Amino acid sequence: MKVILLEDVKGTGKKGEIKEVKDGFAINCLIKKGLAQEANAKNMNLLQGQKDHAQHKIDVDIANAKAIAEKLEGKTVIVKAKAGQNGRLFGTVTSKEVSAAIKQSFGCDVDKKKINIAVKIEGFGDFSAEARLYAGVAAKFTVTVTEG
Repeated sequence: MKVILLEDVKGTGKKGEIKEVKDGFAINCLIKKGLAQEANAKNMNLLQGQKDHAQHKIDVDIANAKAIAEKLEGKTVIVKAKAGQNGRLFGTVTSKEVSAAIKQSFGCDVDKKKINIAVKIEGFGDFSAEARLYAGVAAKFTVTVTEG
C-alpha cells in the first residue's frame, strides 16, 4: 500500500515522502497512529499543494533578502554613540544598535542575529560588517560610529 508520511518514521522515511509499505503496517500502525495517510488522488493533490506553497515561500524570502542586500551592499550605516572625555565609548556598539540604524536609514528590517561585525566596536571610526540575510545572500557594509 502506498502512503504519504505525515511525520518522520524511523526505518520508513521522512515527513512528506510517499512510501510503499505492507498493508498491515500501514493500516494498523501508520494510519491508526496518525503518522501517515493513504496515497490516493485527493491526498496527493494536497501534498503537491503544500510543497508548492513551501517552495513559493522560500522564493519570496530569497527575493526579499536580495532586495535588502542590494540596498545595503557597499553603503555606510551611521551609528551615534555617547563617549567620555577621552573619546572612549560608554560600552560597545552592538549588532542591535546597527540593526536599528539600518532600519532608520534604509527602512529595512535586518535581524540583529544576522549581522556579523568583524571586531568589537569600542571607539569612534569606520568598521566593516556583514549581514547574512539568507543562505547564499549576504551584504557587506561599513559601520561609522560618530559622537551623538
